[in-house]
Amino acid sequence: MAKSRAQFICQNCGTVFSRWNGKCDSCGQWNTLIEENTASGIGASPGAGKRKGHAIGLVPLSGEIEEAPRISTGIEELDRVTGGGFVRGAAILIGGDPGIGKSTLLTQASATYSRAGHDVVYVSGEEAVGQIRLRAQRLGVADTKVLLAAETNVENILTTLDMGKPPALLIIDSIQTLWTATAESAPGSVTQVRASVQAMIRYAKKTGTAVILVGHVTKDGQIAGPRVVEHMVDAVLYFEGERGHHFRILRTVKNRFGPTDEIGVFEMTGKGLQEISNPSELFLNERAISSPGAAVFAGLEGTRPVLVEIQALVVPSPLGTPRRAVVGWDTARLSMVLAVLEAHCGIRLGSHDVYLNVAGGYRISEPAGDLAVAAALISSLSGNALPQRSVYFGEVSLSGAVRAVAQTEMRIKEASKLGFTSATKPVSAEKQKLVPADFNVSEIDELAELAANIVGSQYQQNELDGNN
Repeated sequence: MAKSRAQFICQNCGTVFSRWNGKCDSCGQWNTLIEENTASGIGASPGAGKRKGHAIGLVPLSGEIEEAPRISTGIEELDRVTGGGFVRGAAILIGGDPGIGKSTLLTQASATYSRAGHDVVYVSGEEAVGQIRLRAQRLGVADTKVLLAAETNVENILTTLDMGKPPALLIIDSIQTLWTATAESAPGSVTQVRASVQAMIRYAKKTGTAVILVGHVTKDGQIAGPRVVEHMVDAVLYFEGERGHHFRILRTVKNRFGPTDEIGVFEMTGKGLQEISNPSELFLNERAISSPGAAVFAGLEGTRPVLVEIQALVVPSPLGTPRRAVVGWDTARLSMVLAVLEAHCGIRLGSHDVYLNVAGGYRISEPAGDLAVAAALISSLSGNALPQRSVYFGEVSLSGAVRAVAQTEMRIKEASKLGFTSATKPVSAEKQKLVPADFNVSEIDELAELAANIVGSQYQQNELDGNN
C-alpha cells in the first residue's frame, strides 16, 4: 500500500508546497501554510478514485446564438451592475467588509424575487433562522415566501434541494462557512472553500438555478480564500462603502454575461438599502462652493457619468519628509501629478504636506481624474477658489500634456443637467455634437495652461481688490 503523501497549501493564495515554510513564496504571507492529505479528495492522485468517464457531445462553433436568459431582480441598481438581472444557472460571488450590507441587499433581492413568483432559498451558515426573520421584519419583507435554512454541510444542502423543484435563486451566506465530506481539511481552508464552491457551481449549471455566494474579504479588501474561486464563478461583485458614510457602492469586477465597469449606488437607511438613481447629486450635496482646493471631477463608471468633488489641502511641512495622505485615489498617481506640476509648471510642492480626499468616500480609478486633482492642488496652494460651476476631466502625461478621454459629451451633458456651466478638458479631435449652447468648454493642451489660468485669475482678483 502506497504511503499517503502530505502537501502544504497556502490559505491565502492557494499555492501548493511539498514541505512546510514559515513564509509563502508566492504571496509573501507568514504562517499561512496548512498541511493537507492528498490521499483523497481535492488534490488526490489519479489512482485515488478511479471513475469511468462517458462521452460528451461536441457541437460546431457556428450555430444559433441564444440570448442569456435573465430574471430581473426588481432592484434597478442591482440590475445595472449585473447587466439586466441574474442569468439562469450563473454563479455570482459577492464580497464586502463585515457589516457593509451584503446580507441586507440579498434579503431585499430575495424578497423581490419571491414577490415576482419565483422560488428562492436562503441558506445561512452564520445566522440562525430567527435572526434572518428579524432582519426581514426590519426591512418590511417578512411577508414573502422565501425559504430559509441554517446549514453549513454541502451534502445536506444539495440533498435538501434535490428533494423538490430547483429554486430560481439560491443564496449561500457565506462560502467560508461551508464544508464538504470530500475534503479532510477544516472549514474555511483553501481546499474546503474550493470544493464547496465547485459543488455549488455544478448544481447551478445542472439545474439552471442562479446561485449567489457571499465571500468574506481580507484586510486588503480582497475576497478571502483562493483566487481560483473568482475564476470559477461567472461574476464577481464588490460591495464597498465607508462606515462613516451612509451610501454603499456595488461594483462589478468580473461578469461573463454583462459589463465589468458598472456601479450601483445605494443609501443605507433604517429600512434597508435605498437606490440612488442620481449619485452625482449625493456626492455634491454638501459641497463647499467658495473653498480653495475643491474641484469637481466629471467621471465615468461604465455607462453612467458621475460627478464627485476632489478636495486638496497643501500646507508648509514642518517635517524633513513632507507627508502625502490620499483617500479615494491612487497614491502613486498623486506622486506623478505632483512631479509633473513641479517639472513642467514650476509649482514647488516638495516642502509642502499634501492631503487629497475624494468627498463622500467614493473611490476614483479613472485616469481622467488627473486634471481635476491638479486643479485642486493648484487652487489650494494659491488660495484661489475655482469657478463655482465648472468641472474638470483629462489625463495628464509625464510630459505635461493633457490627453483626451472617452465619452466627453456624456460627461458634459451630466454636468449641464446638474447646473454646471463650464468645463475644462483636453483638446479633442472629435467634433462636439451634444454640448448645450449655454455651456462653455475650455480646451487645454498642456497642464501649464491650467496653472496659468488659475494663478492668473488670482492675480486679476488681487488687482481688483487693490483698486477697490
